[in-house]
Amino acid sequence: MMTNPTGRITQGQFSFLPDLTDAEIALQLDYGLRRGFAWSIEYTDDPHPRNTYWEMYGMPMFDLQDPAGLMVELRACRASFPQHYIRLMAFDSTRGVESIAMSFIVNRPAREPGFMLERQEVDGRSMRATIRGYAAERPEGERYGD
Repeated sequence: MMTNPTGRITQGQFSFLPDLTDAEIALQLDYGLRRGFAWSIEYTDDPHPRNTYWEMYGMPMFDLQDPAGLMVELRACRASFPQHYIRLMAFDSTRGVESIAMSFIVNRPAREPGFMLERQEVDGRSMRATIRGYAAERPEGERYGD
């Protein structure tokens, strides 16, 4: 059985570690830039594991050479969406397609209500399960305000 002792959303790299500082984030950005990755910033208030399409903040930064430029954009995104999940995504285009090479969360709401596993009996003794976020009970834009 797997458990999540932190009770936090665990998506992308570094999920079980304490939140990265801005200095540590800049080091990861530099790591990706040295490998030729393009970075983008995305945010959401619906971090369901199957919700892979978060809102993009600005445009992907294909020509970025210095992590400081992305840190400026990240601070602006945090100021605009302080109670949303924000992640950084690095794309590797060396194979001729944009493949995600790195992804990690850099901002979280103050309170993360988590998810519920809903079970349903079907066809005799068979069971179906689905995951539902507690925050989804509230309307979009109001999910993490408290």
